[in-house]
This record gives sequence, C-alpha cells and structure tokens, in this order.
Amino acid sequence: MASDTVFQSQLKSFLQFLRFNEGLSENTLAAYRRDLKICQVGVEFSDFKTVSNQQLEDFIYQQFEQGKSAKSIARLISSLKRFAQYLLAQHVISVDPTAKLKSPSIPRSIPKVISEKQVEDLLAAPDLTTPLGLRDKAILELMYASGLRVSEVVTLPYEQLNLSAGLVRVVGKGNKERIVPIGELAIDALKVYIESSRPQLAAKRWVDTLFVSRLGRPMTRQTLWHRIKNLAFEADIRVQLSPHGLRHAFATHLINHGADLRTVQLLLGHSDLSTTQIYTHVAKQRLQALHHKHHPRG
Repeated sequence: MASDTVFQSQLKSFLQFLRFNEGLSENTLAAYRRDLKICQVGVEFSDFKTVSNQQLEDFIYQQFEQGKSAKSIARLISSLKRFAQYLLAQHVISVDPTAKLKSPSIPRSIPKVISEKQVEDLLAAPDLTTPLGLRDKAILELMYASGLRVSEVVTLPYEQLNLSAGLVRVVGKGNKERIVPIGELAIDALKVYIESSRPQLAAKRWVDTLFVSRLGRPMTRQTLWHRIKNLAFEADIRVQLSPHGLRHAFATHLINHGADLRTVQLLLGHSDLSTTQIYTHVAKQRLQALHHKHHPRG
C-alpha cells in the first residue's frame, strides 16, 4: 500500500539515524523496529503525523489487558518516545503524541551471581591439553578479570590487547571506548593462547578478532555462550548462569572486596551509575547471609 510507505520511510530514516549517529548495535535497532511495527499494527496508522495521544494511550492500555509485562510495555513506550523525538527534530511532526505517556515502574532485578569458589571451579574446567581448552581458559580468565560483555569478547580486535601493559581497549555500547586493566593470571592465560593455541586454530589465516573458533573464524556470541554453559556443567555449577554471569561476578566480587562504585562503573562501561548500583544490593545480600550464618546473634 502507498500509505504504508510513509511510515516505512519514517522508520527507515529513524533507524539510519540511530545506526550512523549513535552507533547502536543491530540487535538494538531490530528491537526499535519490532516495537514500532507492533505499535503501527495496534494503532493502525500509516503516517505517524496522524497519531494522537489518545490513540497511543489506548494502545498501551490494550497491552496491559493482553497481559504484557511491565518491562515490555516500558520498552514500547521508550521506543515510541525516541521515535517521536526524532520526528520532532526533523520537523516531520510539530506535536509530540507521546508526551503524556508514562512508563510503568519496573522492579529492578538482581542478577544471580556465582560465588568466588564457583568461579575458580569454572576457570579450572577447560582442558589445557587442547587448543580449544587453552582458548576457553584465556576467554574465561579475561572475562573474569575485565568484566567484558560476551559481545565485546567475541568482537575484540587482536591489536586492542596490550599484554605488556596489562590493558585491553574495549569499544562497547554506543561506540564508547574504555581501557580496562587485566591481572597476571589472565595475562598468562592469554600469552599461552596467543603463542600456542591461536596459531593452530587460525591455521595461517588472518583473523582480526583475538578469539577464533575451531574452524579458524571469528567466534559468535552463541558459540561462546554454549562453551561457557558446557564448562559450567563440567564444573558442577548448577546455578542458572546468564551470558553475563562472569561480568556480574566480576562486579560483585570487586565490591565485596572494597572497590568503590565509581571505579566499577568505569570498568563495566556503564554510562549511568544507577545501572551499577544494582551490584551493591547483591553485595548487601551476601553480607547479610554471612552475618546471619556466623554472628552468634545472627
């Protein structure tokens, strides 16, 4: 339909803006596209200029009636507001129909964190007699030492690792760069991987990324996550481990050992301190459990 082309054009230009001006990932862009198409179908508009606040409020109310979670609805509203702000800036619309929309409150979930003992068991799980085992050992040591995201690990360029300085340069969400120190154990594991394992896996093929698959290609997030899950199983870790399990452990264990919140925020690459504050809740829960267990009047 010709009328659909108007919205499609608005959506396309919006996503291009986010991609080139804000450097958002393809996963984030896909989420924006999905949310806005859900809204278009629900409200039944062909041009966002024709949408009213009342239509959007009715649409949001329908989402609640359909049993959608507060988190999903909050994301829909956030996508709509961002889209409207873009169209306002481009003078496509003169009034923001999302101005009165209010996001539902979302209880902040506390990530499940594996203990320091479980981390040690996980780090000891790879088979160091094989190239893949040496690679996995280097990955796990790096992740626990630096708090890198899974996506940052698999896309980490080889040249951004500086072992002599004990630093890794990471380009994270929104193309934000940060320099993260890594400890001696991670450095040692990475040296062994680079010197004896990576050449075998890459098989004389040049690969930009530091870590390569068994076929000598860049690893995918799915491959890395599958490896971590298998190693956790072998280490008899029965906690429901998330893809960011080592990242959560990195942050929580730092705070448990006295690191201040601002430092952890910088290491994790969080733009907002409130995102980092969730780890103080995890640390508090552990302190309370220890107090209850060991204090004579706990």
